[in-house]
Amino acid sequence: MTETLACLADKTRLGVNELTSPLSASLFSPDKIIADKEDDVTKQTFVGHERAKEALAFGLSMSAIGFNVFALGEHGTGRQTLIKQMLTSLASEQASPDEWCYTNNFDESHIPLTLSVKPGGGKKLLQSMNKFIDVLLSLFPEIFDNPNYQRQKSAIDREFNQKYDQAIAVVEELALKKNVILYEENGEVGFSPLVDGKPLSDKDFTNLSETDRTNFYQSLNELENVLSEQLLELPLWKRLSFEQLKKLKNDTAEKAIEPYIKELEQEFSDNKGIIDYLAKVKGHVIDVALEVLVTEADDAPTDKELRKLMVEYFLPNLLVPRNSTQGAPVVYEQNPTYQNLFGHVDVTSFQGGSYSSYRLIRPGALHKANGGYLLLDAEKLLSQPVVWSRLKLALKTQQITIENPYAEFSPSSGYSLQPSKIPLQVKVILLGDAEIYYTLQDYDQEFTELFRVLADFDRHLDKTDSNLIAFGELIRLRATKNNYPEVSDDAVLALVRYALRRGEHKHKISANIVQVNDLLDEANYCWEKQGGKGLLTSEHIALAQAAKKRRIGRLSETWLSEIKEQQVLINTEGEFIGKVNGLTVLEIGDSIFGTPARITATVYAGSEGVTDIEREVDLGKSIHSKGVLLLTGYLGHKYGQNFAVSISANIAIEQSYGHIDGDSASMAELCALISSITLLPIDQSLAITGSINQHGEVQSIGGVNEKIEGFFQLCQDKGLTGKQGVIIPKTNVINLMLNDEVINAVSRGEFAIHAVETIDQALELLMNAEAGVISKTGRYPRKSIHGLALDKLEKFADILAGDDE
Repeated sequence: MTETLACLADKTRLGVNELTSPLSASLFSPDKIIADKEDDVTKQTFVGHERAKEALAFGLSMSAIGFNVFALGEHGTGRQTLIKQMLTSLASEQASPDEWCYTNNFDESHIPLTLSVKPGGGKKLLQSMNKFIDVLLSLFPEIFDNPNYQRQKSAIDREFNQKYDQAIAVVEELALKKNVILYEENGEVGFSPLVDGKPLSDKDFTNLSETDRTNFYQSLNELENVLSEQLLELPLWKRLSFEQLKKLKNDTAEKAIEPYIKELEQEFSDNKGIIDYLAKVKGHVIDVALEVLVTEADDAPTDKELRKLMVEYFLPNLLVPRNSTQGAPVVYEQNPTYQNLFGHVDVTSFQGGSYSSYRLIRPGALHKANGGYLLLDAEKLLSQPVVWSRLKLALKTQQITIENPYAEFSPSSGYSLQPSKIPLQVKVILLGDAEIYYTLQDYDQEFTELFRVLADFDRHLDKTDSNLIAFGELIRLRATKNNYPEVSDDAVLALVRYALRRGEHKHKISANIVQVNDLLDEANYCWEKQGGKGLLTSEHIALAQAAKKRRIGRLSETWLSEIKEQQVLINTEGEFIGKVNGLTVLEIGDSIFGTPARITATVYAGSEGVTDIEREVDLGKSIHSKGVLLLTGYLGHKYGQNFAVSISANIAIEQSYGHIDGDSASMAELCALISSITLLPIDQSLAITGSINQHGEVQSIGGVNEKIEGFFQLCQDKGLTGKQGVIIPKTNVINLMLNDEVINAVSRGEFAIHAVETIDQALELLMNAEAGVISKTGRYPRKSIHGLALDKLEKFADILAGDDE
């Protein structure tokens, strides 16, 4: 039997070469790096994610509505970098989209009009319109000082004056016949009696006789009637004169402005939109110029104020200038608020009140990306109220609407703009995780209609030579970009091992390049602290890892210290019945560490079954409780073929005061339970982790590296005896990427790692006894573990049956 157990120990014990992934630093020598020497050193290459690349290429090439892309993956996997590279490459081959301007709607100023111009044409139009405004300021009011205008104006005035003078002459002739003189004073016509050819003063008039005064009043009444008859058409003469003067001004202004308008029309003859806009300008520029620029008020505005007024009337508001050679735009909006995405209208104060105009319309990310590509973070987008529903509406209608999304919930604020809608043609790429994607798929039908392409980014990359070499290139590329020292081959190897460790797989690299970059940055800091000379080596990587472990290691050190002080009861030597060292892993923020935990079991005759104490006190979550319930299934299947298994048992993870989840303790719990049933002690120098099914097969668990290293650290602190080790599922061997301390201890024979496939192998290692094989008669060998368990359970059944009788 001893030889058999020894053979089992040798069979399950892992060799040093199985504890990590075999890699050679020579693989990362610079002569093997695949790089295009002509490329800019700041251009990052990309490794893996072939499925996502294919999906992106498909989604970005589809012009039909609804083929927007959802890039699914974890942060740090390079989604954004890859997408930006692909978009930049694709966009550079496409034509630059048109520019959009808002212009003054002279008829309805609260509804600014849109104007589309070719790429680069917006700035050219603004320059030309600015020159045109300068021309208007130089023309007015000086154009009315030229002799031709003054001569025509004098002719109009003279015609009016002639008619007026003729009417006055008739009245004046009649007045003289009646010894009355007509005079004009302050624009008013008056009459005064004549005596001896001289007009009388008011004092002299009072000295006249009553008869003379009466005669004068009669003459005055008659003269005023005649004056009224003669000047009956005076308003008509004035209106005619005013209209003639106005037409003269308009004609003069039109003749002065016409050449410049024609010059603008010739300059932009290839753009129908601008020609239509210039036609509207032509129809209103004269009225505006005469109203604004020709004034005789004492408080006339300054030249600067006049120019500002003309700009407000005629200068287009160019939303997003473009270059005809830059290709389609690629925009990443980091903060997708409503205003940042859809644009907004600024409001300014004027003479104590609020004021807005088409010149105060501001673009959003949709305007900037129109005709190209827009990247958005799904989580940030969904956290903003209203934004998600309005984005879907914009994509469905293919129009950008600038409005206040909360206008219906707030009181009206007087004057507000309603800018015309702009046609939208954009490809949206959302960055998000699986939870967001599948939630939207389940609950939002419009999401499925609008985002039909899923680009699923891998969490891991296959450990092929090409991927490893490209990964090394990424590391050296970052070092070059950040002016770090040259990275040695062994340092690249250490960083690749770190990526494999983060991927928890010998044959898969973690796609989270950010974590590797962070370690490289910290290693550079260690290099600088050591004097900053020579290459950046694996020693600096190790120093960076040790420094980070110390920074975040307070919790793990405290836990191990409490075990050494026996505040937490864990033994690494001796044998105990119903007690086993389980392995757990704690993840608190950036701190991930393994800690052993004592698992105990007690059994007695009864029919209550296996009780999970953690579940009873609401500390055990669903998956852990499932693992414990599987033990009942195993006991019934293993021992209850010929009689009803009746047992009362309690299982607990001792000194655990927080929530426990996962089924990785189920193998350890079953071992403790069988130890309590058989009264066979468990070797405390071994710790165990693993999940089992109802047939006793061992299944994989997570965090295997941290669990092994946590127990090794405890054994090392207490003193390695050469008998200590851990038992893990054989299926987890592929996940082993252990640190050098554990590997070196295993190579020296001071620590052992056993990989088992069945619960029987684990029981034999822990209890130093054969598990036993069932015979044809349904019995196990008497001294075997299962034989002892079967006998005990039969006794429990007999006890309960006797009680019933």
